[in-house]
Amino acid sequence: MSERTHKVIIIGSGPAGYTAAIYAARATLEPLVFAGAEPGGQLTTTTDVENYPGFPEGVQGPELMDKFKSQAERFGSRVVMQEVDTVDFSKRPFSVFSNGVEYFSESIIIATGASAKWLGIESEQKLRGKGVSSCATCDGFFFKDKDVVLVGGGDVALEDAIFLSRIVKSVTVVHRRDELRASKIMQERAFNNKKIKFIWDTEVTEVLGTDRVEGVRTVNNKTKEKNEISCQGLFIAIGHTPNTKIFKDQIELDEKGYVQTVKYTYTNIEGVFACGDVVDIRYRQAVTAAGTGCASAIDAERWIEEHES
Repeated sequence: MSERTHKVIIIGSGPAGYTAAIYAARATLEPLVFAGAEPGGQLTTTTDVENYPGFPEGVQGPELMDKFKSQAERFGSRVVMQEVDTVDFSKRPFSVFSNGVEYFSESIIIATGASAKWLGIESEQKLRGKGVSSCATCDGFFFKDKDVVLVGGGDVALEDAIFLSRIVKSVTVVHRRDELRASKIMQERAFNNKKIKFIWDTEVTEVLGTDRVEGVRTVNNKTKEKNEISCQGLFIAIGHTPNTKIFKDQIELDEKGYVQTVKYTYTNIEGVFACGDVVDIRYRQAVTAAGTGCASAIDAERWIEEHES
């Protein structure tokens, strides 16, 4: 087998990709992992991770992902810090193109994840991990008895607001329209929650604070009135974008662009598997991503055995 021909290629790193690599490597499949544009996934932009099992004192996100990578390499995974440019799933072995080089593999595990949508303002990026978060279930604990602002208007936003209301002192939902996109039942629950209040037709224009979030500056997009809201946390809940651009027309995606699995981690293409946030629109947790990464490697190993015999 040449250096460019493999039994398993894993596209993407993060908890799903690296866990898939650990299991595939321990099955002596010697996987090649393309770590992608964001090696380690979203956890590399997170500071304290306190909900991953095995770390009772918590762990820094980048440190946790370094441990995942080291463990994968220890068992024989080859990790390259490259992006995949295009793929060809029309025939086996499958082709993966990166930096002008074509690689071949009998099976593929897609673990490219999904990226949170952000407001796109400079101060938001500066304070990410310092009070600005896109994951209420990950970071809500750090804001116990504090005032937070949440941006969004869909089901996920209201689910996050309700979740946060059990922990924080108050949740102010800032929405750019005068009505929510969320389902009626979620709206009723949020409107009836005394800890949640709404500010309509309004957008966050700046996050205030130097080392930690101290508030947000807003503008009413109808009256142009400007205001400041004092808070210690800002949660962005305006959706995620699955990182599946290179798979368009190659594999079945749903209407939002997430990879569709047809059974377990199998996709509609025999020999191509998917795991982690690229298929998960519900949980989006490191531990659930790792779990499906494990499953995809086991599925790939069994599929290879069946097709080699």
